[in-house]
Amino acid sequence: QVQLVESGGGLAQAGESLTLSCEASGRIIAINAMAWHRRAPGKQRELVATITFEGRTTYTDSVKGRFNISRENAENTVYLQMNSLKTDDTAVYYCYADISGYDQSEYDYWGRGTQVTVSS
Repeated sequence: QVQLVESGGGLAQAGESLTLSCEASGRIIAINAMAWHRRAPGKQRELVATITFEGRTTYTDSVKGRFNISRENAENTVYLQMNSLKTDDTAVYYCYADISGYDQSEYDYWGRGTQVTVSS
């Protein structure tokens, strides 16, 4: 069984910073791509940022230059550093990981989400 556990959400004022963390644990052979998604109230889930095992990253346009995704492979952890937060960043943030299991198959795993609320 594999679990993803997010932490670091909370309240922030516009312009402030927050850092999210997500640690994977369980029967893991390798963690391939990792990502952060978010779902704002009344909106569909949105892909925020991705990172490959080698560290290549992508970002949705609305967070480019403000957010930074990184990972610590030795600790099975992915981070999302969020700077210059805006009220539009208010959402539940979900961690995602593409994980190879002992059966040599790849599976998608999701965390339960962490709330980020940005006030003006």
